Amino acid sequence: MKVFIFTGPTLRPEEASQELDVVYLPPVQQGDVYRATLEKPVAIGIIDGFFEHVPAVWHKEILWALAEGIHVFGAASMGALRAAELTSFGMEGVGAIFEDFQRGVLEDDDEVAVAHASAEDHWRPLSEAMVNIRATLAAARSGNVVSESTRAALERLAKSLFYVERVWPTVLTRAAQEGLPGAELEALKAWLPRGRVDAKRADAVALLREIRARMEAGLSPKQTRFPFQHTDAWEEARRRAGRQPLRYAANPLEGVSSEALLDELRLRGGLKEAQRSSMARALAVEEARRLGREPGVAELRATEEALRQERQLTPEAFEQWKSEQYVDDAPRLLRDESHVRWVETLFEPDVLRHLADHLRLTGEYGALVQRARDKEQVLTEAGLSAPRLEDAGITEGALWAWYFEEHQGRMVPSPIQQAARDEGFPDVDSMRRAALRELCYVLAKAGAEA
Repeated sequence: MKVFIFTGPTLRPEEASQELDVVYLPPVQQGDVYRATLEKPVAIGIIDGFFEHVPAVWHKEILWALAEGIHVFGAASMGALRAAELTSFGMEGVGAIFEDFQRGVLEDDDEVAVAHASAEDHWRPLSEAMVNIRATLAAARSGNVVSESTRAALERLAKSLFYVERVWPTVLTRAAQEGLPGAELEALKAWLPRGRVDAKRADAVALLREIRARMEAGLSPKQTRFPFQHTDAWEEARRRAGRQPLRYAANPLEGVSSEALLDELRLRGGLKEAQRSSMARALAVEEARRLGREPGVAELRATEEALRQERQLTPEAFEQWKSEQYVDDAPRLLRDESHVRWVETLFEPDVLRHLADHLRLTGEYGALVQRARDKEQVLTEAGLSAPRLEDAGITEGALWAWYFEEHQGRMVPSPIQQAARDEGFPDVDSMRRAALRELCYVLAKAGAEA
């Protein structure tokens, strides 16, 4: 079962994976839950999320995930906020922080906000969350490290600070400047290394354990009672979100960033063509999803076989190919490829209508037209406009051997019916006709030159 967890400064993915072996993603931002939902996971867990400088995850995409039958859990940070706001719609909150937001004990977003480093530095927290300060001060009070009046004063002081400034040295310095008891502040300073309470981390771990328990018990599709409204605003937001891929954490097998990969493609040449092909693929997959299409098991197997045949790979070599290309989600790749091939057949007339313009822009149209005209003239003069196998003095097997091995420089594919479809022919007869005309044309041109 596929599960996505958005986390970062609260609980690093390498720590989280010790509790639950699922797919961990960077802190959630606007559009990420929509993109994750397209991957059809059984559950999504939200721990950390961006806000302020990056658009925050919006409520509508979480509602859409729920309406699509996906369980959405939240805890600790952004997840606790959204769960408290959407619990009546079916989002499930976990932990004390969520409960405090739901009961109204906590109200401000800055209670869970922290400054943090980048992904390259593992989202390392650079400030302390207010909920952690509250929990730590409560523990210090219970342990008689500070008095109740000092606890309340420290809590008030910390709350008055901007969230990026909330670090213990600053809190203690400001407390001393305000005249709080020096002995208590020194005792608290000495106690903090062993006594600090990480309430956010505890709730994040609780979320992972809750999801694990639910998975072990069996997660059936989420049932909701609210009607999801496909408004114009939602459709526009959905289109914007769909333009970007889901932001996976760096793949340790690849060891490179997306920008580094793009640099290699730029230096090699061909980035623009790759981008256009990628755009066509993205549009095809999105159209199939929009129409609610889902390929069956037989179609997925046929797609995998077609991919293998096109690359002339044995089943064992195909597995090696997937490893070399870092295919870490083969089911998704096959599903998307099945969508693309289906859309290609669905929109074939439109594709053909734009093909001439595409060839003009690539500079290929003129040469293709000239060759097609010359072929027609040569074959007509030779009385071979519609040649038969006997006209060329060749068997069908020999024709395919010439066409694929000599003309295209690859092995004769099997089955030949699939090869015809892969080559863009409607059937084997059409491919045989084109191959025979090409052979007769090549032989006629060679004879004329001799």
